[in-house]
Amino acid sequence: MFTGLIREMAEVVSYADNRLRLRAKYRPKIGDSIAVNGVCLTVVELLPDGFVVELADETRKVIAMENLKGKVHIEPAMKMGDRFEGHIVQGHVDTIGTITRIVRRTNGTDFFIAVAPKYLAYIIPKGSITIDGVSLTVNDVNDEGFRLTIIPHTMQNTLFGTYRTGSRVNVETDLFARYVARIISHQKAAQKSGWEDIEHMQALY
Repeated sequence: MFTGLIREMAEVVSYADNRLRLRAKYRPKIGDSIAVNGVCLTVVELLPDGFVVELADETRKVIAMENLKGKVHIEPAMKMGDRFEGHIVQGHVDTIGTITRIVRRTNGTDFFIAVAPKYLAYIIPKGSITIDGVSLTVNDVNDEGFRLTIIPHTMQNTLFGTYRTGSRVNVETDLFARYVARIISHQKAAQKSGWEDIEHMQALY
């Protein structure tokens, strides 16, 4: 589990044979979980100036692979007893969002991000969302996506300062929203199945 608070901006050294080599100050151990741009990955090799993580087939299908270059966000997994300061983040990317509009304001910058309609049910106004590993609060939601306001500190210390209209980002929706939606869908399915069974029995007698 992660918090969505970025530990460091690491540098991509290379990507080959599904292995991503990163240069970083943070020193993990073999087998540690590290979120890279919001993606939970496992450390498979240690290097004098960084470490290597490996990307599975399923991971490569879901994330914005084109962003695995230059600087990337990294956050080590939480340890038992760590102070919890951000949101609950699993490091499981749900979908890729596309930045459709960027509006500069007096003390912040609005980012409008479009996602596939089926994911909007898991995005809640004033709820949490994770963009490339950064935990944020949703301002509002529309039929195409959602709006975030990014403060200057975040713009200066994360990749948000480099994003442009058309940039694609990894999106992890709210954990609790996903759980609630799943429970409700199963309850509806169970209720529907129950009524169909009753109607079938009535038809027999």
